[in-house]
Amino acid sequence: MADVLSILRSSYANVQTPSHGSYVNVDPAMYEGSWKGKYSTGEQFSFAISDVKGYRAKVKYQSGATIKYQDVLIKDSSFRIGDTKFLLKRAGHAQIKTVVTNAATGASSLNTAYADKT
Repeated sequence: MADVLSILRSSYANVQTPSHGSYVNVDPAMYEGSWKGKYSTGEQFSFAISDVKGYRAKVKYQSGATIKYQDVLIKDSSFRIGDTKFLLKRAGHAQIKTVVTNAATGASSLNTAYADKT
């Protein structure tokens, strides 16, 4: 069993792609606040981003009955919270990508939407 875990661990480390740069401080005004949008399915979602210090922030993500709270690291104008990625495209406008898995089939799909700062 230890050999299997060792193989998996080394394989996982080998497929990791390095990010484009190091962490740098961001402008809190660009991120902090409430962000709202709607997926193509009609489901609404929101982000509440607060306490941005350096490249760290506190985020609340809500979509339907799903609510997630997480401390995030902002890098390359983006961060992840669960299966969702937030990418700041320009001031007040962000691209949201969420992986959705069908419970019946196990198939995954990627929902892309946009959020605006309110």
